[in-house]
Amino acid sequence: MNASPLPPDPSADEQAATWAARLDGGSLTDRQRRELQAWLEADPEHRARLSAYCQLSADLEQSLPSLAAEGRLPGDTHAAEALQPPSSRRRIAWAGIAAAAALSLVTWWVWPNADQVRNLATAAAQREAVTLSDGTRIELAAQTNLRIELTAGHRHVRLASGEAYFAVARDAARPFVVETPAGAVRVTGTAFAVGASPAGTLTVLVEEGSVQVHPGEAGHAPLRLAAGQRLRSDSRHHAVDTLSTEGVSAALAWREGQVVFAGTPLAEALDCFARHHGRGLAADADVADLTLGGRHRLDDLEGFLAALEAALPVQVNRGVNGVIRVQRRGSAPPPR
Repeated sequence: MNASPLPPDPSADEQAATWAARLDGGSLTDRQRRELQAWLEADPEHRARLSAYCQLSADLEQSLPSLAAEGRLPGDTHAAEALQPPSSRRRIAWAGIAAAAALSLVTWWVWPNADQVRNLATAAAQREAVTLSDGTRIELAAQTNLRIELTAGHRHVRLASGEAYFAVARDAARPFVVETPAGAVRVTGTAFAVGASPAGTLTVLVEEGSVQVHPGEAGHAPLRLAAGQRLRSDSRHHAVDTLSTEGVSAALAWREGQVVFAGTPLAEALDCFARHHGRGLAADADVADLTLGGRHRLDDLEGFLAALEAALPVQVNRGVNGVIRVQRRGSAPPPR
């Protein structure tokens, strides 16, 4: 009975792929044989992972017995056994994959500049940008968590929460997919932003080109959004609106560390700063619908709060628990 495949381990997989590539390339030096021996003995799973990578190439798999016999592998019986195609041990069922495809997968793990699998996360009041090896640029807003998987066959991002901007390099053979808890966005080359929350809300804004959105609900038809269109979705409904060029620029102002309000309810504006700074900001019900405008620096929370008190009939009170509450001016402050 075949055992289940090994769980992913990028570090061990990269090392196994490196050794597989070296073995495929010819004889090992004495030092390399000793290093391989030590690596195989360090963890039993190393043998299984190297076996799996060796099986990717039919030519390499056939050469394993002769490599061991010629002394091009460590003479240890356990090491030789590990490099034999296992019949009842852990095995990744990649039989039938062409040798060229196998070697390309190995190269994907070996080259240190390849993006491979990468996790990115930003903290409160932090932004980050990364350029992938295919030329795609990703910018993360504060409090964002995502995982990038880039292979020869696909380009995939899992956005768990937060907001990110994508300027995707065109590649018709490898669509770029952004998956969120509330649905997925599929493109071949365009510029757009995606916001998501674990609660199931989804926002997609297209700056250039077009995207196809697949809502998470079963049976819901895909939606195509063109440049300037924005989708806002939750478990109950989907709404699409069209923004002007200025509107798109304002919605993406976070990329420059700013936020633009135009007739924005106070509660919504506070929520924006709360997400960026990772702290509690709330408005009393009787002022939550007051509207405000202007361009503000996201990092300058105190400046924003001072602007609120100057522009609206409100006062800012700070609780002992760190929560900031905006109340109508003259109201009694919350109990401490």
